Amino acid sequence: MARYTGPVWKKARRLNFSILETGEELRKRAYAPGQHGPSKRVKLTNYGQQLAEKQKIRFTYGVNERQFSNLFDKASRAKGVTGTVFLQLLESRLDNVVYRMGLARTRRGARQLVNHGHILVDGRKVDIPSYHVKPGMIIEVKEGMRNNPAVIDSLEAVLNTPAFVTFDRKTMKGEFVRVPERNELNPEFDELLVVEFYNRKK
Repeated sequence: MARYTGPVWKKARRLNFSILETGEELRKRAYAPGQHGPSKRVKLTNYGQQLAEKQKIRFTYGVNERQFSNLFDKASRAKGVTGTVFLQLLESRLDNVVYRMGLARTRRGARQLVNHGHILVDGRKVDIPSYHVKPGMIIEVKEGMRNNPAVIDSLEAVLNTPAFVTFDRKTMKGEFVRVPERNELNPEFDELLVVEFYNRKK
């Protein structure tokens, strides 16, 4: 299945969850899209809840179905709590790290920066959004993009960066300090439902 590139707000309203993690999509119309949207939402089955949770996390991080499934398989083989490790792997993607540093207002914008070759990792150009960033790696913006209005505007809008990343606006360099703890990630995610979703398929 290809990556979803349609209207984010409509998808957020369908899932009753802020994919942008700002709540902006649901502020005006906190109901499903379509002519029957304002009516009462249908109660989901257990499978429906698991599927919806999977979609919430997948659309939030902007990955396609195959990437999502492959990351879950990797998490299930790793040491630790599968659901937490899974979220940590998603957070370690280069596009997400760029987003967390404040270089783009959305993960979709961060992915575009990476795709266009504007990001360096330890001094080397990396244009693969799914690239796995390891703790200690240095992320920087290519010199030609350091005065880009979109990047500057995004950085100015940042109030604070998560503790697991650092970024210096003078040098336009940052570091992925460590993998995040579960309590530093979205508390609305119920990754256990995703674990149940994939376990029932085995």
